[in-house]
Parts: sequence; structure tokens; C-alpha cells
Amino acid sequence: MPADLAVIGLGPYGLPLAQAAVAAGIPTIGYRTGPEAGSLSAAEQRRMLARGFRTTANAAELGRVRTAVICAPTPRGADGGLDLCQVETAARTLAAWLRPHTTVILESPVPPGTTEGPLLRLLESVSGLRAGHDFHLAYSPSRVDPGNRDHTPANTPKVIGGLTPACTESAAAFYGRITDKVVRARGLREAETVQLLETNFRHVNIALVNEMAALCHDLGIDLWDVLRCAETKPFGFQAFRPGPGVGGHAVPQDLTAHAGRTLRMTELAQEVNGRMPRYVVQRAAALLNEHGKSARGARVLLLGVTYKPDLADLQGSPAQEIAVRLMELGASVSYHDPYVPSWNVLDRPVPRADSLYEAAADADLTILLQQHRTYDLQGLSVKAQLMLDTRGATPTGAAHRL
Repeated sequence: MPADLAVIGLGPYGLPLAQAAVAAGIPTIGYRTGPEAGSLSAAEQRRMLARGFRTTANAAELGRVRTAVICAPTPRGADGGLDLCQVETAARTLAAWLRPHTTVILESPVPPGTTEGPLLRLLESVSGLRAGHDFHLAYSPSRVDPGNRDHTPANTPKVIGGLTPACTESAAAFYGRITDKVVRARGLREAETVQLLETNFRHVNIALVNEMAALCHDLGIDLWDVLRCAETKPFGFQAFRPGPGVGGHAVPQDLTAHAGRTLRMTELAQEVNGRMPRYVVQRAAALLNEHGKSARGARVLLLGVTYKPDLADLQGSPAQEIAVRLMELGASVSYHDPYVPSWNVLDRPVPRADSLYEAAADADLTILLQQHRTYDLQGLSVKAQLMLDTRGATPTGAAHRL
């Protein structure tokens, strides 16, 4: 059966889209833009293949679909902004085979103005076709929450903005096959800015509770009890939780590199969240000192090194910096993570604990960085000589909390 959809980029944005499309019965092919790591399990990928999904290295196949969605990753570049190199490569590859009446959609996070600016120019110059006349062009912010079983692509509204009203409707018709609700933005830049706002909203609010965590510790206040009480307010408040840092693939944008404009709140949030790994290590060293031990020579066990619970994804995980800083203090670092069979820090393998409870009992300090469901935190807190919980996941009084 010929494919109806091409997903270009099979990383954190592309694979979930392809999974949702295949589940909706849309014949789908995937085209890789480079070495990419997705968040789907091996079992989920096998189910996709059983339903007809396939990957291809033949770019000519991109010219045989009705809809092509660019989902290339946009990591942080050297200037602090988003690196659009993989988006450009994906667009250039697609443009060489683009045919009339195709709907082209960008889902990668980009600065506002990218779709109607450099992307449009590249597609038109390489293909010889006119956007909005010969082919449809639209933007839809990716709303992927890996591991979330409550909010799936089917029940998560999809925002769409097109170059023309006809472009918007063509993209809406495609996403209407996948999701229950389609929300039409006024245009491309409005849809792009939805992604900007949603990403920055998360980082700013995490930064607020991270600052509150440090303040409450200094004042001897139980922040976790404060959050428990505050989240009972039925309006005007949304609970976020502090942690050792902010990982994941969504990069906050202050637009300085692209628009010469600073979003001050986002800039401050990046500063606050960027300090959290250092703060965790300071708390760890202080705890060891309070118990008559030095960080130098201390055996420290890190529990959970992925950026999100119950996923094998290390992208942006604060565990990396925390391990580096502990090693710089002279600590002997080991780790345990059911989703990470091996882990390197500073180009050296970190010892992995085979027997979790024995490792916790042997370590001078155990630091919970990620609360995977498989962890019996009550049992671990009993076994551990000393535990620092950066997620507030252990029972009250069972460990020192961030």
C-alpha cells in the first residue's frame, strides 16, 4: 500500500506522530534526518511495524505522499538559540522531491517567523513550486509528553496555522484523522508562538518552585507541604514540582539570537534552573558533612539518571552535571537506573549498581534524581545510610528532601 504520510525526523517529535498516525490507520513512512533517539519502547516500535509502518532511506518516496511533516530536532545552538540545521536539511531533502498538492507541515520547535521565512524560501527555491498555490504549508506545535498515559495524541488538541486559509484547512483535515480536536490559529507565526509560550511557561514555573525550594530549606519550611496545600486552590494556581534540573528536548527561547529581543522571565528561568545541579551537590556535601563525612572519598549512589520517570531518555538530564560535580569533589559515584544499562560521564563508564538495596546500604549517600515506578522508595529509604530526595517522592520523614 502506498504511504499517505511521510514523517521526516524520527526523534522525540517524529516517532510519537508516526505512532499516532499508524494507530489511526494512516499508511506512514519515516525518514531519518540523522542519528535520532526517540522515547518509544522497543515493544511500541514493533507494534508500529506490525501495523505497516516502515522507515526508508530513499528520499524519492517523499514525493509520493499527500502529507509530509518535518519533525527534525532543534537543539540549543552555540549562540543559545535553536539550531535549525536539521530542519534545513530535512526541508532541502523534501523540496527536491516535492510535488504539487502536497501538504507540508513543520512540527519542530522554531522561532516565530521561521516557517514563512527561511523554510518557505528553501522549499520554493529547490522545488520550483509556490507555497500556498502549488502546495500547502502549515505549522503545528508538537505537543508530546513522553510516558503520559492520560494525554495521548488522540485526546490532545492540535493547534494549526497555515500560510493561507486553504493551507490551514488542508492541515486541519490531516490532523483531524489523528486527534479529537483541531484548533486553528490565525496564521503561521501565531502557531509557532504557541510552542514558544508553552515551552517557556513550563520552564518559568519550574524555576519559581526551584527558587522556593532553596528559600524554604533556608527558612526551615516544608515546601512539599506548602505545595500540597496550595494545589487545593481550584483557580489561579497550577502545581509544579522542584527538582535537580530541567531536562528534555524542549529548549526555552528568549529570542535574543533570532529577534534581538529578550524575554527576561525566560532568561531568568534558565539561570535558576541551570543552577539546580550545583545546588543539589551543595546540599549533598552539606548532608555528608552534617553526618561527619567528607564529600572527598564518599560513596554516592545516584538513583534514576533519565530526564523523565519511566523513560530511557537521557536528553538534557541534570544527572550528568551532578555526577561531574560530585566527581570533582572527589566522591566515588555509582548509579542505578532500570532503563539505562550503561552510562558514561566525562568519557568514562560510571559503575552501575547490580543489587540496588545492597548498593544503597553501602553508599554513604543515596540521591534520588528520578522516581521511576519500579523503585520501592520506602524500602530504599530504610536501607540507605543517608538519602537526599530531589523529587519529594519518598514518604514524609523517610529522607532529606530538596
